[in-house]
Amino acid sequence: MRSALHGTPLGTDPDLADVMSRIALVAADLSRRIQRGGIDENLADMQGTNSDGDTQKALDVIADDAFMSALAGSAVRFYASEEQERAVLMSPEGRLALAIDPLDGSSNIDTNVSVGTIFGIYPAGTTAEASFLQPGRNLLAAGYAIYGPQCCLMISYGAGVLKYVLDPDSRQFLFLGQVAPIPSESGEFAINASNYRHWPAPIRAYVDDRIAGIEGPAGRNFNMRWIASLVAETHRILARGGIFLYPRDNRAGYEQGRLRLTYECAPIAFLIEQAGGRATDGQDPILDRQPESLHARCPFVFGSANKVARVATYHDLPEQETSALFNKRGLFRV
Repeated sequence: MRSALHGTPLGTDPDLADVMSRIALVAADLSRRIQRGGIDENLADMQGTNSDGDTQKALDVIADDAFMSALAGSAVRFYASEEQERAVLMSPEGRLALAIDPLDGSSNIDTNVSVGTIFGIYPAGTTAEASFLQPGRNLLAAGYAIYGPQCCLMISYGAGVLKYVLDPDSRQFLFLGQVAPIPSESGEFAINASNYRHWPAPIRAYVDDRIAGIEGPAGRNFNMRWIASLVAETHRILARGGIFLYPRDNRAGYEQGRLRLTYECAPIAFLIEQAGGRATDGQDPILDRQPESLHARCPFVFGSANKVARVATYHDLPEQETSALFNKRGLFRV
């Protein structure tokens, strides 16, 4: 199999390097399919729901099939995907377990917003449950591909975050170097403000103080971002800092948040921590959480370390303070 990934660090486990190369090969092909906008096939004809009840488009299934096919014969023992109810046994003697969201944010393709692939590689256990129902701290590597103006592949083997960019001529991912630490000073936060009335009081209080701007306890003005694409939000934060919040809320089905712990939150948290940021469920580190099921959901807050730590302090405030006006919280200046 030809390699689509150039610049793998010396000393990388050969099995990990091989799996990454296979992922890169599929990502390069998916980038082309997305750019062609369905010219090759009528991708709009097939639509349904995946095993977790979310809308599933044709390209979700195509991406899932492509990754499974590419990983046949690799060191991946178990393959777990958002698009499938159960994990799949691939290579019985394999050492690795791959958890993947093959095409995160596919509903954004029609609006030409960046979408991506998110993946995490765990040490394989004797069963699928033992392989995937483990804390993200056990990840061997994680990353994402983002299909945007640039097609980038961001990877961490546990020693920083590496950036690769797809050369459209050679269809190869070229190594650009290690990303810099996430900036601590940023005036941007990302949250879906339409759900304000459903949020817990600490999240409302935190956002109230950001919206208050220079007149509030933070003493500065902020800009709000919401792309509704997890990889795009992550890519921006790696470059510019800030914070992303997808909290739990009181709507049915959102009591534990909406994003999936095993193949969305944990891999992104792994990258964020490797870039010097923090990732929590609002209070506790994501990488310390152990999923109860393959498709378990989780609240998710990540970004600049000081911003994420500040959110946790709001959860420690007495209830009367989180529901009070911002001028009662004069210590919060981050």
